[in-house]
Amino acid sequence: MSSNKAIRVGIVGGAGYTGGEMLRILLNHPAVDLVFVHSRSNAGAPIHTLHGDLFGETDLRFSSELNENIDVLFLCVGHDEAKTFLLGNKIKKTIKIIDLSQDFRLSKDAETEGRKFVYGLPELNRDEILEAKNIANPGCFATAIQLGILPLAKAGILNEVHTSGITGATGAGQQLQATSHFSWRANNIQAYKSLTHQHLNEIMQTIGNLQPVHKPLNFIPWRGDFTRGIYVTSYTHCDLKLKDAYDLYDSFYSKHPFTKVSNEMIDLKQVVNTNKCLLHLEKTDDKLIIHSVIDNLVKGASGQAVQNMNLMFGLNETEGLRLKANYF
Repeated sequence: MSSNKAIRVGIVGGAGYTGGEMLRILLNHPAVDLVFVHSRSNAGAPIHTLHGDLFGETDLRFSSELNENIDVLFLCVGHDEAKTFLLGNKIKKTIKIIDLSQDFRLSKDAETEGRKFVYGLPELNRDEILEAKNIANPGCFATAIQLGILPLAKAGILNEVHTSGITGATGAGQQLQATSHFSWRANNIQAYKSLTHQHLNEIMQTIGNLQPVHKPLNFIPWRGDFTRGIYVTSYTHCDLKLKDAYDLYDSFYSKHPFTKVSNEMIDLKQVVNTNKCLLHLEKTDDKLIIHSVIDNLVKGASGQAVQNMNLMFGLNETEGLRLKANYF
């Protein structure tokens, strides 16, 4: 793509948390022309009426119509809604699609209406993403967990994994639920979907592709009393010395600008508001412990989607994504 031609972008499902983060990033992206933001329930309303942080940033209003004079369409709709949308709206084949739901992440579901979707984890599938017409953006927990174990699986030495991870309230979406009320979340945590979380399917698919003979991954997710971010800790049997494990991880991620391996203990504030994933390793006896942190709305959703767009259109992978963490 020519560097002086803006990428024309449309968003479907712009009213939720993911859509709001997509807007924040794309409005400040130097190579993007944001054409429309679709939301039937909010059609005609200024965008800032739902996303107060964008007051003064744009005069755009939500649209009830789809404008096909675009290069790429982001689907920020709920799970099971993306496939329904594509079945009900004949989008021109020349328009690339980046879907943030889970509808096309698994190989068995990766094709619809003549469109084949590539799993959009750049640290895993960058070469395929460069040539892709359609992307299935990974899940937030799936991103944090996979980035913690990919080097081991690629080396064929991943054993049974035990993982726990805590996520902020925005991970539950904008629709009000009993467990997303402030009075419930404040000073409270809770485990949920123990060993059955929906992101396990895409994680095990990745592990199986890298290491066909593999052991289980046991995952316990937690709801946290903060707004955004994911902190994951995984551990597994590993014969590597800690230095050799660091060498393996440093080598694997050396050409990936957003995933960084730290020799110091990491914390959530280092990544909130950014597209980064930070990793830290520890070794106790024969167990390798991997900590990983991401922002669930950025690297876990909208930021990674924009990263994929950059790759698809031949831009620098980091374009529009050089974001500072909200550290204090």
